Amino acid sequence: MTRAERDLNEITETLSSALVDNNVKAAARTIASISTADAATVLERLGTKQRAVAYRLLPKDDALDVFESLDPVVQSEIVGGLRNEEVSRLFAELDPDDRVWLVDELPAKVAGRLLSGLPASERRLTASILGYPKDSIGRRMSPEYVSAHADFTVDEALVKVRRLAGQAETVYTIPVVDSSRKVVGVVELKDLLIADGAAEVSTVMVEPEMVAATDGDEDAARRLSDLGFLAMPVVDSEARLVGIFTIDDAARILEYEESQDRARQGGTEDLRRPYLSTPVFSIARSRVIWLLVLAVGASLTVQVLSAFEATLAQVTVLSLFVPLLIGTGGNTGNQAATTVTRALALGDVHSGDVARVAGREVRVGFLLGLLLGVLGSVITGLIFGWDIGLVIGLTLLAVCTVSATIGGCMPLLAKAIRADPAVFSNPFISTFTDASGLVIYFFIAKAVLGI
Repeated sequence: MTRAERDLNEITETLSSALVDNNVKAAARTIASISTADAATVLERLGTKQRAVAYRLLPKDDALDVFESLDPVVQSEIVGGLRNEEVSRLFAELDPDDRVWLVDELPAKVAGRLLSGLPASERRLTASILGYPKDSIGRRMSPEYVSAHADFTVDEALVKVRRLAGQAETVYTIPVVDSSRKVVGVVELKDLLIADGAAEVSTVMVEPEMVAATDGDEDAARRLSDLGFLAMPVVDSEARLVGIFTIDDAARILEYEESQDRARQGGTEDLRRPYLSTPVFSIARSRVIWLLVLAVGASLTVQVLSAFEATLAQVTVLSLFVPLLIGTGGNTGNQAATTVTRALALGDVHSGDVARVAGREVRVGFLLGLLLGVLGSVITGLIFGWDIGLVIGLTLLAVCTVSATIGGCMPLLAKAIRADPAVFSNPFISTFTDASGLVIYFFIAKAVLGI
């Protein structure tokens, strides 16, 4: 544990103790003595009731910054612990895109009440985002931007930037539009600052990279991140400017999506909030469904063992190697699935690449199986005899080849049917390869040993 982590733990304990003792002054001093980033971390570690009280003790100038740093689920819990007038004021101070993140976590009645209490201009901006489908980039963009007309002079564009900078999400990337609001280019603020003031913006702008408002948020976030831009214009179906999508929002989306994928690959659901602030019941609920599904799937393995019970009775030594073969097959399939799922997320492969991925994984699995098979055959042969060694060696070769191929193809098949590739990954692949691996094992044993 680093010194910074120890300090945060001590601050959390001190604040929690002060709140338990109803020592409001001590609690206020504690939370006012740390940065907004540390305050957000401390709040996430407190219980729900203590968190709402501690948030109300934050200095007024820091409260909004801390709130915007919290996960949306934690934000919704804080909202539930504040007075109506405090909630309304806080909600109105949020940027429209941050407001939508919070709305998605609030009960419908609460969200409707807060939206109706907004000033008309803010309500229109927020409603324009809420009108787009969930998981689309339109729902994550900001409608607060600075644009410039192509026939503006550089000086005219800079005057507009200075006038609207305080209201805009970003001014570093400025969309350039024509008379019908269609995006015809983008210009960076630094390029405006060094350009001739009398020159037209059209002479300074570059070809635009933009995303459609209906595009998936993860795809758009990945694209912005790969391009290395600070922001991209968001357009409607006719290429008219409707918003701006910034790199900080892209990072937030990618963090959420990758957390969800990692959780599902491990056979659970993403907690969508810090671990220490998640109720124990919620953690258990996020895992139990997957455990039940996997328990049903594991019955396949039991059925296979039951079907080959006579084979095991004749050569009991075969039962010793069942855990080894099951584990090797599951691990090989999981490795392949994890690699391909990540490649899908990065756009390195697509659902139409099933044949190419299968071909590569067959070769990878064969090489892994050959190495493990030779090693396993020699070691087993020296201890249990060369006929058993041959069975183990051939089984490892076959199991690794099959498991790698299945593990590599399943995420692509999931993508093709528009399912989440992570759902088809590690837990399900382990169950499937366990059963298929045992079938391979016993057929090879019967053929080699003549039983």
